[in-house]
Amino acid sequence: MENSSNFLSGAKDAVPIVLGYLPLGLAFGGLARVEGLSPLTATLMSLFIYSGSGQFILVALLAAGSGLLAIVITVFLVNLRYLLLSASLATYTRNLPRWFLALIAAEITDESYAVGVTRFSRNKPTVPYLLGLFVTAHLSWITGSCLGAILGGILGNVREWGLDFALTAMFICLLVWQVTDRQKFFVALLGFFFYLVLAVCNQSAWNIIVATVLASVGGMVCEKWIKK
Repeated sequence: MENSSNFLSGAKDAVPIVLGYLPLGLAFGGLARVEGLSPLTATLMSLFIYSGSGQFILVALLAAGSGLLAIVITVFLVNLRYLLLSASLATYTRNLPRWFLALIAAEITDESYAVGVTRFSRNKPTVPYLLGLFVTAHLSWITGSCLGAILGGILGNVREWGLDFALTAMFICLLVWQVTDRQKFFVALLGFFFYLVLAVCNQSAWNIIVATVLASVGGMVCEKWIKK
């Protein structure tokens, strides 16, 4: 009974993610269809790759006729941030079975990480909760992608529908959800500042990772001053 309750709690916490993944998945599926990919291919990409930014970039590179090596390296660099997310999440899940952690390693996304960390700051992580959170989120992404690919010919240019803004809106929602004190607000501002500076100086897939590290270090250095 407790396991069912924890699973449902995870699924319930995934609702904000689902509301973002469904329209974003529709946008990805529609774009993939416009670029010549079949609904099956788009769906399998969402099943096995499961990276919104990575999949959008992959489709764009395929449409541009890029080589396999360039595609692999680019998507790898874009998804490097998951190393930081996994390392952070590991501090909460170290007592969970290793086989389970290996099973869900590929299920971590920016959004599920944000929801999970927010939850684990108050409650102990459990296997059923993580299953509810990750499975619900992933299924919504697959469903959105599949529907978008099927309806791709009808939707046309998905940007005209505003669906491409779904990812930005979801990140804003998750950020507001996590900023619960002055220190987190300060770190969020630092991350925004460092990313803007890096983006102006150089457009690179490393910008997000570098800005995150710098903001984290800044938050640690200024922790005592902020809490006064």
